[in-house]
Amino acid sequence: MPTKYTKKELEQQIIGKLRRNFGREVEEATSVHMFRACALVLRDIMSARELATESKIRDSHARQVHYLSLEFLMGRSLEKNAYNLGVLPQLKEAIEDLGFSAPDLFEVEPDAGLGNGGLGRLAACYLESMTTLEIPATGYSICYELGLFKQKIVDGQQVELPDNWLDISDCWLIPKMDETEKVHFGGTVKDVWNPDGSHSVVYEGGNDVLAVPKDMEIAGYGTDHVNVLRLWDAKSPTPLDMSLFSRGEYLKATEQKAMAESIAKVLYPEDNHYEGKSLRLKQQYFFVSATVQCICRQHKAEYGTLRNFHQKHVIQINDTHPTLVIPELMRILLDEEGYTWDEAWHIVTNTVAYTNHTIMVEALERWPQQLIESLLPRIWQILVEISNRYQAQLNEYFHGDQSKVRDQAIIWGGEVRMANLCVCACFAVNGVSALHSDILKRETFHDVYVRIPDKFKNVTNGIDHRRWLSEINPKLDALIQDCGGKGYQLHPEQLECLLKYQDDASVLERLAAIKAENKRNFAAYVARESGVVLNTDAMFDVQVKRLHEYKRQLLNVMHITYLYQQLKNNAHFDFTPRTYLFGAKAAPGYSVAKDIIHLINSLAQAVNSDPVCKDRLQVVFLENYRVSLAEKLMPASELSEQISTAGKEASGTGNMKFMMNGALTIGTLDGANVEMHQQVGDENIFLFGLKAHEVAEKKSKGYRAYEYYMRDGLLKAVLDQITQGFGDGVSFSDIANRLLFGANGGMADEYMLLADFQSYREAHERAGRTYLDPKQWNKMALINIAKSGIFAADRSIRDYARDIWKVPAKQG
Repeated sequence: MPTKYTKKELEQQIIGKLRRNFGREVEEATSVHMFRACALVLRDIMSARELATESKIRDSHARQVHYLSLEFLMGRSLEKNAYNLGVLPQLKEAIEDLGFSAPDLFEVEPDAGLGNGGLGRLAACYLESMTTLEIPATGYSICYELGLFKQKIVDGQQVELPDNWLDISDCWLIPKMDETEKVHFGGTVKDVWNPDGSHSVVYEGGNDVLAVPKDMEIAGYGTDHVNVLRLWDAKSPTPLDMSLFSRGEYLKATEQKAMAESIAKVLYPEDNHYEGKSLRLKQQYFFVSATVQCICRQHKAEYGTLRNFHQKHVIQINDTHPTLVIPELMRILLDEEGYTWDEAWHIVTNTVAYTNHTIMVEALERWPQQLIESLLPRIWQILVEISNRYQAQLNEYFHGDQSKVRDQAIIWGGEVRMANLCVCACFAVNGVSALHSDILKRETFHDVYVRIPDKFKNVTNGIDHRRWLSEINPKLDALIQDCGGKGYQLHPEQLECLLKYQDDASVLERLAAIKAENKRNFAAYVARESGVVLNTDAMFDVQVKRLHEYKRQLLNVMHITYLYQQLKNNAHFDFTPRTYLFGAKAAPGYSVAKDIIHLINSLAQAVNSDPVCKDRLQVVFLENYRVSLAEKLMPASELSEQISTAGKEASGTGNMKFMMNGALTIGTLDGANVEMHQQVGDENIFLFGLKAHEVAEKKSKGYRAYEYYMRDGLLKAVLDQITQGFGDGVSFSDIANRLLFGANGGMADEYMLLADFQSYREAHERAGRTYLDPKQWNKMALINIAKSGIFAADRSIRDYARDIWKVPAKQG
């Protein structure tokens, strides 16, 4: 069992850190000093446990998991680490005794700028779960200096500001300068045939970038096991050209340094121009090359050979961003170890596994051939060889049918298709919900599935329920434990203990009181941060996620516009009062998504200033949505909007967080909503809209969006209002026209908002009526919480460990 620490011991250690690291007595310390001192104390505890964990792994020669993801959305670490280490109450008391407010101190920490949305948050949840289940695992990514961006809303529009998270939070990172790797870009490759007939290569020209590891330790819950998130920082091997500097060419003298460091500057640089594409490709190769070199170096130091590499390591790539790990591992085995192609390919194809996160065509990465040729010439040669061999197999299997070969080819039409490379080379390919995995097998990769069905798996996503329930919703946590779920932190299936209380009036009243208090707490936070006063007597109806057309924030806006119009036409219009809460960031170059944010804010301004809406309808856009904001919002939410077009959302994880905190779902049968519906039944979820096969059928028969507009007077009025705008002089005709007529030759209403509008409106009416019956609503909320245990990340990780990684996971 983990070592216990008393309040007094933590106080003394914090005081020591203030003196030794910052030259401050407690009385002189600022809140930033105090936060960093507390972080360093916890880091020391984790460092000691990490060394013990490493020793145990070495002694056991256990197979290790390497989880590669271009993003890890970690959120804040101080409170989370203290919770997992079992010292949160003692740390809070120590902070208070030293004259600081613990809640205020936790607010000092910025969210780590290492991710964007669900992909990165999933990676963070999984890393915590792997540690708790004592799986030897390491996460790998880039140490982004500025992360994605900090969102500011100015005149209703998104403005992107730099997110300087490292200024305060670098105390979590442990640089390992002695484990620096060198990554090569550009130049040319010269083939050398040695006297013994063997082949080797020599690089001529190009430039190197140093990858400096900075380790963030990850504490598990109820265990001494500690894993690591290794973040690679980019540095130039020649920080200054002294000859240029001496001649007074100061900017040119530091050009190479600036070019190298740009790799780790921001997450997802805009790629609608050549330089942006080049930087993105550099980022991807930089972090996978450093990672594979590191793993190979450590493996060879232990075993003296890489021939057993696949027996001791599994590399899980989170979406296509780390795909270049495949040719990079081949490069090391071929060029540095001298293995034959077949030997190297056997090792690679038994080491690497691929998680697919999307069927969206634009998200299945394709790189211009010319870019890879110039930036990564040796990798290009290896890719050509892999592609040629694979294409020969495809030609044979499909009897020369080039239409089928084309769809599965790795290099075709001047592009390199990363998803196809993954499917070719990885020993396992998994989707992230039952519906998504079925679509991969039935449609996206059908021809491969028919040939190699055993390669395809499903692992439905899960969330860190210790963070997303136990830590952020302590009163609900107490209720669960009082109802018999005392071990649910390690046994999430114990949440089902609540089912026997679904008709217990006292438990339902307590659940309602917890939700009401959480709503008041969140409203107080919003008032402090923005001055906006939320109506806590209204239903909190929430849609927070990345802004994308397929997630259909616009459908939500259309329904609110409908409600607003009904109120304007009839002040006595009967509906359940709603406070609509939105939170979303739009990619800087995604103009339609940014227009939708502008539309939300324009609608909000009209609704919130109109007396007819007072205490009945409110719309609030929450600026700079992030993990720490979600942690406050989830416990307060009552209706969860999961309304993506059926067949488009791979899984979703926000839906699971809402469910665990007692929010009811209004949604389509998409992603993990399907499995949520299976858990709670028709009567405990508000379903609407077309199903995935119905969406496909409508598109195949020729979907006519304009007919819905002409046929439905309520819908027509909504779109006409959006075209006209909401009284602030801004027209959103481009958005309406996109729905009715398409844009740039594209399909009108590609994501079927008009087709689902009436069904969505009717589902909202059902939800509103149910909300007016508190006993029924709270019973449904309790059932949702009780049935949410299956969506814990621990279950997901056990599935990976058993079905893909073949490693043991600690049983509770």
